[in-house]
Amino acid sequence: MLIFLALIAVPLIEIALFIQVGGLIGLFPTLATVLLTAVVGTWLLRKQGGGALRELQHILQTGGDPRGPLAHGALILVAGILLLTPGFFTDALGFSLLVPFIRDIVIRELAKRVTVAATHRAGAEAGRGPGMRPDVIDGQYEVETPPEDGPRGNSGWTQPRE
Repeated sequence: MLIFLALIAVPLIEIALFIQVGGLIGLFPTLATVLLTAVVGTWLLRKQGGGALRELQHILQTGGDPRGPLAHGALILVAGILLLTPGFFTDALGFSLLVPFIRDIVIRELAKRVTVAATHRAGAEAGRGPGMRPDVIDGQYEVETPPEDGPRGNSGWTQPRE
């Protein structure tokens, strides 16, 4: 129900803001402002998204807990979607999510409402470093070809000998 209300309320808020801002500064400055916020937002998104990705890679390489960088990365992605959506309200929400301490507040509030359950694979060996897969078995094989004089069936997968 909350999502339905948001899908109704956000466009109405955007329309009202477009009318108000357009009345104050005019049509072309309003459109230029929307385009400028999309460009600046995209630049900030790339900069912060790259930083979040580097932090996540570092955490994964050192074997740390990736929940924080993953949450920040997800909120940066949401910020990017909001910034690319035309409108002043969505731009304000998107720019606010690009501020790290606001993301921390959002993550803290979401963590109160979300339960995370960790699972462990059965038979996983202790002491394996990151990138090691306990479900891979090293082995050898050799290809055997059927004898040429043996019987061949008529399965449709073989061609008759001539």
